[in-house]
Amino acid sequence: MYTFDSRVRYSETDSEGKLTLSSLLNYFQDCSTFQSEELGMGISYLRERHLVWVLSSWQIVVDRYPGLCEKVQTGTFPYAFKGFLGYRNFTMTDSEGAYLARANSLWTLLCTDTEKPAMPPKEMIEAYALEEKLDMDYAPRKIQIPGESVHKEPIVVKKHNLDTNHHVNNGQYVDIAMEYLPEDFTVGQLRAEYKKQAFLDDIFYPYVAGEENKIVVVLADADDRPYVCVEFQRKESVGHRC
Repeated sequence: MYTFDSRVRYSETDSEGKLTLSSLLNYFQDCSTFQSEELGMGISYLRERHLVWVLSSWQIVVDRYPGLCEKVQTGTFPYAFKGFLGYRNFTMTDSEGAYLARANSLWTLLCTDTEKPAMPPKEMIEAYALEEKLDMDYAPRKIQIPGESVHKEPIVVKKHNLDTNHHVNNGQYVDIAMEYLPEDFTVGQLRAEYKKQAFLDDIFYPYVAGEENKIVVVLADADDRPYVCVEFQRKESVGHRC
């Protein structure tokens, strides 16, 4: 497992002094980026070969949100390559080694010239050491939308929503979706299913569906085709495995 150590910064906390969900997601995203860069499989390598890894789905289960200045260790490892798909686990642990959060993710390798899936080069597969799949309760990748939906005001994609690939970063979708959660809703599990990429000046047409312990936010285009479906499950209703 590739790991890096850190402390929870003030800029990463909420009004209660706890690490925010979006900051946790950024820790995971940064961890995989650090690993790829150290292996020589990072942004420059991919650009030279007209390739990009695009996130297809997240499942993040939170055992505990660490507090301000708390020491944490973030880790990641790939556990499978299947064709153009890559499967990767993530963990965050406290100073005693106890889990703070665990995650599963699915990535698709695309050719930037054709926007179609591409097989990873041999040297890429050899660079990553596959490890045994993390012990956690794995949820389905597909997200079902419960009940009736409430439509919200459209949102225009701005420059600050974009990453180095010039499309909306996966964490930005989650940040936008979280704006529709009730104030007292603490997220115990996040699931996100990414359908298509969004670019500068695209317009999201959000709608929200759910119940007391589970809320689904969909960011769709004008033709009701989703960019992403994000499911939030209330912390008290999530079962955890140790």
